[in-house]
Amino acid sequence: MNKKILLWSITAALAGFLFGFDVVVISGADKKLQAIWESSDSFHGWVVMGAALWGTVVGAIFGGFPTNKYGRKNTLIVIGVLFAVSAIGSAFANDPLVFAFARFIGGLGVGASTIAAPAYISEIAPAKDRGRLVAMYQFNIVFGIMIAFLSNYLLSGIGENAWRWMLGVEAIPAVLYILFALKVPKSPRWLLSQGRETEARDVLKIIEPNANIDALIHEYNAHSDKSDKSETIFIKKYRFPLMLAFLIAFFNQFSGINAFLYYAPRIFEEAGLGESTALLSSIGIGVTNLIFTLLGVFLIDKLGRKTLMYIGSIGYIVSLGLVSAAFFLGWTGMAVPVFLFLFIAAHAIGQGAVIWVFISEIFPNHLRASGQAFGSSTHWVLAAIIPSLIPFLFSHPMIGPGVVFLVFTGMMVLQLLFVAFMMPETKGKTLEELEDIILKK
Repeated sequence: MNKKILLWSITAALAGFLFGFDVVVISGADKKLQAIWESSDSFHGWVVMGAALWGTVVGAIFGGFPTNKYGRKNTLIVIGVLFAVSAIGSAFANDPLVFAFARFIGGLGVGASTIAAPAYISEIAPAKDRGRLVAMYQFNIVFGIMIAFLSNYLLSGIGENAWRWMLGVEAIPAVLYILFALKVPKSPRWLLSQGRETEARDVLKIIEPNANIDALIHEYNAHSDKSDKSETIFIKKYRFPLMLAFLIAFFNQFSGINAFLYYAPRIFEEAGLGESTALLSSIGIGVTNLIFTLLGVFLIDKLGRKTLMYIGSIGYIVSLGLVSAAFFLGWTGMAVPVFLFLFIAAHAIGQGAVIWVFISEIFPNHLRASGQAFGSSTHWVLAAIIPSLIPFLFSHPMIGPGVVFLVFTGMMVLQLLFVAFMMPETKGKTLEELEDIILKK
């Protein structure tokens, strides 16, 4: 693999590290913040814990605009600034509303990163390596998650203000990421869409040193010339890729993954583990996630996106069914963590490895950022609503964890049907070839 492509892809994918760290780091401060500010379950869930997720929704909805207008690279740099500001603001907040606003700013970075980073990587990657390169974004998400769980555990015993250190330490990788992002080139496909052919040609010579650059530019321009620049992803012509993006994002969140990652220590305590053991078990979740994401990244261009989704769907159904049964039947101790480790493994090798790769592949070049924005928005609206409801649903006498995990199990049966009857395979084809194939559906 071209070393420069690998380096640029890793740099863009580091936005995923900040995403993963930012989303999960709050779990270590969850109960402490509720106690300090004496928040009700609803206020704590929707405002204190949910602010970042609502920021993510806004970032995902509107992130396609700067990604298209100002470019993938410039958007990635701004994302790093948002994460740094959020980390510092969260650490110094003295009331829940200031804290929520700082977390909201970080959420904007998370939402925009799910558009700009996969779009950038997919547009610089050769077709044979595109799956694993874009999937590095997901690898960095789970690496960030693991480091956040580890950081929370290590900082949990340093005193009353441990939560401030947990949240503030994110500023360090955010600043480093900004410095790295300044060094990557602009996407050649974006440059061509702006009529900047000379710059695009220079980048393409590095990306494809042995290729016929004129032929590559001609292939892109041929598809670009056929495209109506005034059209949107919501016209009938793009109904099928729009439905694919919606459904893969919908099922991703109705697996319960974000609800679990946000409240992992709380879920383990509900299952009968002590606070310290719950935090330690959370680190095990991070390690499991990392190992199976690596496996997914390795396999995605070999087995294909669809095969990984089959494996993940079956794993979801088994693991979530067992978690639900554990809560209904009162199994305590290490049973629930073991089942949840299986759940995380299923997610990592399936949805985790596939979602951002798949959404970045199924839309034509001139609508890629808009399609990414739609898929990301669907993902993050649900990621804001579902975790925000968890404290209420878990504490409700008529619902509880058993029912919640049973609903997630049923949704994964539906995902298995989606994979079997709707989802196309996208491995090994150029973005322009996929445009022709998917629009014929």
